[in-house]
Amino acid sequence: MLRHSEFTPIHSIIVPFIHEGPGLHALDAARQFDAEITLVGVVIVPHEQSLSTGASAARALRRLLRVFSRDKRTTSKSQVIVSHEPWNELAKLLQNEKPDLLCLEYETHPKALHVTMSEILARPPCDVALVRGKISSKPKQVLVPVRGGPHAELALRVGLGLHAQGVTALHIRRSNDPEAGTDAPFKGLERVLKQMPEVQKQFEVTDDSAQFILEHAKQKDVIILGTTIQPVTSSISLGPVADRILREAPCAVIAVKSGRPMPQQAVYDESAGVEAISILVDKWFAENTFHADEFNQLRELIELKKKQGLSISLALPALNEEQTVGKVIKMMKKELLKRIPLLDEIVLIDSNSTDRTREIAKKEGVPVYIHQQLLERLGARRGKGEALWKSLLVTKGDIIVWIDTDIVNIHPRFVYGIIGPLLINPQVQFVKGFYRRPLRVGQKMQAGGGGRVTELTARPLLNLFYPELSGVVQPLSGEYAGRREALESAPFYSGYGVETGLLIDIYERYGLNAIAQVDLLERIHHNQSLEALSKMSFAIIQTVMRKLENRIGRVMLEDVNRSMKLIRYNNKGYFLDVEQIAELERPPMIEVQEYLERKKT
Repeated sequence: MLRHSEFTPIHSIIVPFIHEGPGLHALDAARQFDAEITLVGVVIVPHEQSLSTGASAARALRRLLRVFSRDKRTTSKSQVIVSHEPWNELAKLLQNEKPDLLCLEYETHPKALHVTMSEILARPPCDVALVRGKISSKPKQVLVPVRGGPHAELALRVGLGLHAQGVTALHIRRSNDPEAGTDAPFKGLERVLKQMPEVQKQFEVTDDSAQFILEHAKQKDVIILGTTIQPVTSSISLGPVADRILREAPCAVIAVKSGRPMPQQAVYDESAGVEAISILVDKWFAENTFHADEFNQLRELIELKKKQGLSISLALPALNEEQTVGKVIKMMKKELLKRIPLLDEIVLIDSNSTDRTREIAKKEGVPVYIHQQLLERLGARRGKGEALWKSLLVTKGDIIVWIDTDIVNIHPRFVYGIIGPLLINPQVQFVKGFYRRPLRVGQKMQAGGGGRVTELTARPLLNLFYPELSGVVQPLSGEYAGRREALESAPFYSGYGVETGLLIDIYERYGLNAIAQVDLLERIHHNQSLEALSKMSFAIIQTVMRKLENRIGRVMLEDVNRSMKLIRYNNKGYFLDVEQIAELERPPMIEVQEYLERKKT
């Protein structure tokens, strides 16, 4: 039994918000409390449909929740639950979050969540309030019928939390019960009520409790009552008294039940069979796929950045990009460094360009580094991955953003889009961008013709060996970002395999939900020759094989496998040309002494 001092206020409330379903009335009720409200978005997908079809609904729901979150006391979970039957996941979230109260709309929430009332109330994951009807902004009179036990205590907490002008605790006993106030279930609660002058006490004797409560309800704004203390045997019953009041009361009703520890619940077996993998990937796709437009309110991103005390670095890898690098730097400096300071620094990591790339970057006022001249004791390697790895040494941000410098249609969304998921969800460690990639054919642009290595090599390999990553739209995109702590602990492949290697490494260390992806709309860049794409594919295949070696504990590739025979043709006919394409791995930067020394300063 609670003592008076233990009648603690309700500090935290969770309200599930269902896409095109209930949530608004429950939110209205939750707003009456001096409590922090957390909205949990839920998208329910019919069983006959793939969970991935819920992605657009999840985006729409996130936009709606952002509107409601403008109230300073209201926040929304960045992770929208997308599921065929989401109750188990919601219950697990409640166990982790441990809110003071789960606020549901009577009948509509259980129906939308595909769960019976008995399933919710037999083993509630936390204290539960079922709301029927709309609660006025400032209820004047609240009636709390009480008898005793944990539900009565919770009902009083909820009643006091509404801050009504008057709260009446109504104790009803039958004519054959002991004298009012002496029955065992009520005795402990009575001691508490005696110490609460703000609560009016009323004792009544009647053999029809429901009818008596209904008669008093005519002068009340809200009735708050505990559900039956007996096991709920019907999927729709809360007990005979509660059922009738919920059905007939002329005012709003809140039925409450205190939480009890829940047994371990089954979760998706991520390693069991094709169906389980498909569910896992579809679910991830729906919940972790964003659109750049979700993050175009840059001042909101700035506030999130400040609250979390984060700094952000943009590192631009480049090799002979004099035609585009200047425009990329100018736009990012103007829009994201000066006008809206989402970025804290911009640096260029050059791969020893022979054109005017470095000269243009210096003229634009950004620090320029030649990666072959960094960490010289470790030797210089060619490749974009080498530049990205060494960019960790010369940047300071808690979040590192990389975008390619050959983007013709450069726009700030290429940066703020991939920063957004990292700022709204601390669980996310790594964000990949994806986009439509038009292919230039002569003087015409062929829509969707790019990404040939992605579709012919990278995605088939991931589907085959890392099916959990099969929902990543463009694993090879050059626009991505990550948290420094995750990136500095990852090995980097020096060449074309860097994106694939990082993606697999982050997944293996942090799990699938640590990865997010963002639609950046369209990217126009310079397309490479078929031979260059063939070399890229060869390097990516090596990377996947190396990662598989770590998994199975045996060497699969010998040094001879690092050479690729290219087929050439001249006026004398066909011939073979051998080129070494070795995907070498750099150790995690956190293991490099020079990096550790720089971090100390």
